[in-house]
This record gives sequence, C-alpha cells and structure tokens, in this order.
Amino acid sequence: MIYSQEGIHGGGEGNLFMEGFKKIVVLDNEIQARLMDSILIERDIPHRLRSYHDSAYDGIFQTQKGWGIIEAPLSYKEEILTILKDLPLEEQENQD
Repeated sequence: MIYSQEGIHGGGEGNLFMEGFKKIVVLDNEIQARLMDSILIERDIPHRLRSYHDSAYDGIFQTQKGWGIIEAPLSYKEEILTILKDLPLEEQENQD
C-alpha cells in the first residue's frame, strides 16, 4: 500500500492498517524515491512515500532533511533497506 501524490497502490493484506506504518528510511532525492517506489510496488510491499516538499517554503526542508521518507510496516523494514542498499544509484554515489 503506497500513499503518495499519485494515490494508493499495492499490499493486499487487510491487517496492515492494524500493524501501522513507521518511518523506515530517508530518501536523498526524487530519482531515488521514484525508483524505490517502483520496486516496492512491483514486489507488492506496502508503503507510503512522503515528500518533505512544501510549496509554501519552496522545498527548503528538502535541502536540510532529504527528499522525503518511506513509511511501511516494521515487518518489511529489512527488505526495504536491502532494496535501497542494492540500488545502482547508491553505488555510483559511493564512488564519487
């Protein structure tokens, strides 16, 4: 289950609302966010993608806090962190 500006997707289990969504990871940029969103939807991992962008402040919080966060049930935390670690984007940044 994802909640983003595009809507709600994924996660067929009804008890996930009872488990609750917790902050799993802070995302660095929109590219990373879109890639993670795509992978999590493909793997049917329930999640919410929340951007820190606020048009009233012209995105100033994104430069200080990161692009946004992924929220998900804690039972998916390790799987989400593994996916993030395995992103090609992460490897490129570490080489710089």
